[in-house]
Amino acid sequence: MTIERFQIQVSDEILNDLQYRIHHVRWPDQLENTAWERGTELNYLKSLVSYWRDHYDWRAQEAKLNRFSQFRCQIDGIDVHFVHERGKGPDPLPLILTHGWPDSYLRYQKIIPLLTDPASYGGNPEDAFDVIVPSLPGFGFSSRPKHPGVNNFRVAEMWAKLMTEELGYNKFAAAGGDMGSGVTRYLAANHPERLYGIHLTDIGIIRDLIASSDQATLSEEERQYKNNASAWMAQEGGYMSIQSTRPQTLAYGLSDSPVGLAGWMTEKFRSWSDCNGDLEQKFSKDELLTHIMVYWVTNNIGSTAHMYYNNAHSLPPIGYIEVPTGLALFPADILLPPKEWAMRNLNVTRWTSMPRGGHFTALEEPELFADDIHAFFRPFRTKSS
Repeated sequence: MTIERFQIQVSDEILNDLQYRIHHVRWPDQLENTAWERGTELNYLKSLVSYWRDHYDWRAQEAKLNRFSQFRCQIDGIDVHFVHERGKGPDPLPLILTHGWPDSYLRYQKIIPLLTDPASYGGNPEDAFDVIVPSLPGFGFSSRPKHPGVNNFRVAEMWAKLMTEELGYNKFAAAGGDMGSGVTRYLAANHPERLYGIHLTDIGIIRDLIASSDQATLSEEERQYKNNASAWMAQEGGYMSIQSTRPQTLAYGLSDSPVGLAGWMTEKFRSWSDCNGDLEQKFSKDELLTHIMVYWVTNNIGSTAHMYYNNAHSLPPIGYIEVPTGLALFPADILLPPKEWAMRNLNVTRWTSMPRGGHFTALEEPELFADDIHAFFRPFRTKSS
């Protein structure tokens, strides 16, 4: 399939059905003297759903999203949705940005203009990028895989085809966080000749450190990471255990109940962002609901959970990454990697400790994120010309 223009057009039937469902919610109770420690807090979710029912305007949000230049093309049997915004500068560097869960391609919506048109925000037009932001298979407006096995490795191969065969870029830059970090690292490991460099905001969960039984071989920072990671997985990792073992079972409830879906996702936006327990310090209700809506209107929560299963059961090992790597670490993100481990396993040429921000990096602190992207890739521009 050739590249085709794409516009989001959710049917009235889907929106009317949603309205019916959020007008007929069967709420659970909540134990007295409890808040968020057992999961999404009841009163907060009721207030969010009330706003969703009475004030939220999907058509207005849909129109905003359709201002981006969006496309779809078929790669390996999957219709891949992506934003492709051209840079406004003398020689824009192509950059592919990959999101994770429970966000979507919307993770990067705030930084697209900062990267494509830096001059309009007080920057240098020579720092402009052509920005490509695809939706992972089974996420957003990409189609759902019909067969098992679509994992970070497979997606990296698809992105290499998207950038070279479909879009015609011989060499490009890549960045990502959450699942997007894994996809970006596989891109670098398997196609180093295609990449100027990669920029990451995390290295995921480093399972070989967690599984290490020889404490003597670990640095103090690595031992601390191992302890922190084990505690985090015991306290916070329930969602991961379910999605990587029984995604199909989970999908029934979350595909059928918009409030169930909102409860499942909202907790993560609160827990993983730098919001000090007040979710709306970082995200407006419209922002939260638009993220939830992208999952609801596409009925994709099941396929996004299956990605966890695929990554847990079918990922090949990844070796040392020789491609120059920038790491921008936000202090409230999940499980910040030990520096020694990162230096041993990646060719880290820039390490930035951000002053604030959490897991949803480009959504929470778009200016900080964009500045670091500009700074990291600046040296590669002379090599591209």
